[in-house]
Amino acid sequence: MNKNSPHQFNPKVDELLAKAKKWRREFEILREIILSCGLNEDVKWGQPCYTHQQGNVVLIHGFKDYCALLFFKGALLDDSEGILVQQTENVQAARQIRFVNAEEILVQKSLLKAYVNNAIAIEKAGLKVDFKKEPEPVPEELQDKFNEIPPLQAAFAALTPGRQRAYILYFAAAKQSKTRISRIEKYVPHILEGRGMDD
Repeated sequence: MNKNSPHQFNPKVDELLAKAKKWRREFEILREIILSCGLNEDVKWGQPCYTHQQGNVVLIHGFKDYCALLFFKGALLDDSEGILVQQTENVQAARQIRFVNAEEILVQKSLLKAYVNNAIAIEKAGLKVDFKKEPEPVPEELQDKFNEIPPLQAAFAALTPGRQRAYILYFAAAKQSKTRISRIEKYVPHILEGRGMDD
């Protein structure tokens, strides 16, 4: 680790990476690239998250088959290389760049820096993603939770359509809003880990 990065390493992220069973080397390289762009480091939603003046810019997260950079306003990025992934058509703002090994990240180091710098410029300019209405009947309480925890929407979108449907039907079946909220709260950890209701 190069301790001469322009920004401080957050001890909470050090702790998180020390515990990572998978993708640890990949996370460390991604962290180095992001910090070299001058963002502030924090832990949000259990993931390393990078901000500019309190605005969320990019997050590092890992799934079973890949790890990724999640750009909160990825839909606004200039994707001339065509490397951004929209998990499903329902994900409106966030975009991922996915990796399956450290070498893949190292090869694209300067390109990734360019994408991070582009994301910082978008944040500095105060640009916002123009949200369209959800095509799927997602319960309002679940949409509120997505707005509160953007990585949750990304994780939900990464689930198979059948798993998504099972969650939506279960959440929507509750007659009262507070019951829907408590059902959603209970399954947030499952969704963030990429699991279905019965996994």
